[in-house]
Amino acid sequence: MKHKYIAKRFWKDYHTAMSSSYELARKFDDCINLSLGDPDLITDSRIIKAAMDDALAGHTKYTDFRGDPELRRAIREYYRDDLGVDVADEEIMVSCACMAMNLALQAVLDPGDEVIIHAPYYTQYPQQIELAYGVPVVLDTLEEEDFQVNVERLEALITERTKAIVINSPNNPTGSCFTPETMQRILAVAQKYDLVIISDEIYSLYSFSSPFMSMLQVEGARKRTIVINSFSKDYTMTGWRIGHIIAPDFLINAIRQISEKVIFTYPSISQRAALYALEHRHEIQPAMREEYKSRVFYAARRINQIPHMSVLDPKGTFYLFFNIKETGLSSAEVSSRILQEAHVLTLPGSAFGDCGEGYIRIACTVGVDKLAEAFDRIGRMDIFR
Repeated sequence: MKHKYIAKRFWKDYHTAMSSSYELARKFDDCINLSLGDPDLITDSRIIKAAMDDALAGHTKYTDFRGDPELRRAIREYYRDDLGVDVADEEIMVSCACMAMNLALQAVLDPGDEVIIHAPYYTQYPQQIELAYGVPVVLDTLEEEDFQVNVERLEALITERTKAIVINSPNNPTGSCFTPETMQRILAVAQKYDLVIISDEIYSLYSFSSPFMSMLQVEGARKRTIVINSFSKDYTMTGWRIGHIIAPDFLINAIRQISEKVIFTYPSISQRAALYALEHRHEIQPAMREEYKSRVFYAARRINQIPHMSVLDPKGTFYLFFNIKETGLSSAEVSSRILQEAHVLTLPGSAFGDCGEGYIRIACTVGVDKLAEAFDRIGRMDIFR
């Protein structure tokens, strides 16, 4: 929206398909909302109680600028015990996922620097890069290649202005998980051209086909990698807005200085909740993981039973990115008709980059009974018969 009181860089419309989902969901009283990755389950009651007890005990003040020292210790122990990675305290910064990406980009980019993102991508990435005065460069990934990064196409996009590569595995929206070979090849390209890797790992719990692999586990990646993680999805804590960054200490120092000017410190109560969640992850996470795994595998079976749509076997996350090219319609048209005729809210694949055209994304954030009803309704539509 152009206005003399608004900075010109915000005149561009930054709205995404996600930003209108709540309004669309209210169109029908019986709407089944499969649009956003906000789980229907609430945060485990033990986490809520622990945070409340800590708040009553006095944890309502500012924390250290890099985060609660106890939480940083627990983060170190997680990486050491679960991933076999020894992270120093100076390499840890408490943040939240969206803010963490912004801080990372602000810390590494000069105006005009290019950042490669692989599509289909999380809808916020291009705008996050632009708001940090960078230039997003899109690398398409393909269903027939299991949505893995093709390093030859990656290398062809690199110019003298390329500064960083953003990767996301397990991936939103496709559910793809990068193989160790893919991650090693990405690192080799980053080393060849001296690039920063920003690895978005917020779905680490939901790696179904193979154990989760962090970019930090790839030999030689540590000195050029920024890892962004969050408690939102792995602990069903979206509203707590808390996560963390792992990066070389010189980058953490820059990120801390930026963060201090923007938010000062992060919510102390959310940090205490995150501490309890991490320390009790082996009690809290298994049932939650199995619930979402059962949903996504159920939904995949239903999709592959309906004419004119198909999906790859689920690899990770609780999203499915299914192919609707046989309908002959655009993803926006199909998504709109699913809403209007079946009262099921989805997101068109085109919202996730041009190569997402011909696909629809759903989030399996409702129970199997609701998923069953959603696919019963969709299956009755003329375009899928």
